Amino acid sequence: MAGMKQDRKQLVRDFKERKVAAGAFVVRCAPSGQVWVDVSPNLHNRQNGLWFSLRLGSHPNRALVQAWKDHGEAAFTYEVVEELPAAERSQWEMTNALKDLSARWREALNAEKLTG
Repeated sequence: MAGMKQDRKQLVRDFKERKVAAGAFVVRCAPSGQVWVDVSPNLHNRQNGLWFSLRLGSHPNRALVQAWKDHGEAAFTYEVVEELPAAERSQWEMTNALKDLSARWREALNAEKLTG
């Protein structure tokens, strides 16, 4: 029992100390060829929230929701395309760095914005 408690404490400590990656990601619908780009300060948690809103049909991007309904979850992929280098940034610097990434990847992939 003591070993389990120690393992749990280590897991909690590891979770709290994990590195959070910020950057750009792409959502693709293979059958339609549609591509959306967005950015997030936490790339590794973003897909869960996005897929959840799509399953509920509550995502604000109506074209994305329609494609999800038409083709189903299996037709979609989530891909991290660029992580920002780890650095201390103010909120303002992070916001601007993410905006720049979003614009660059939308242009490079001729993609729509995921939101906004």
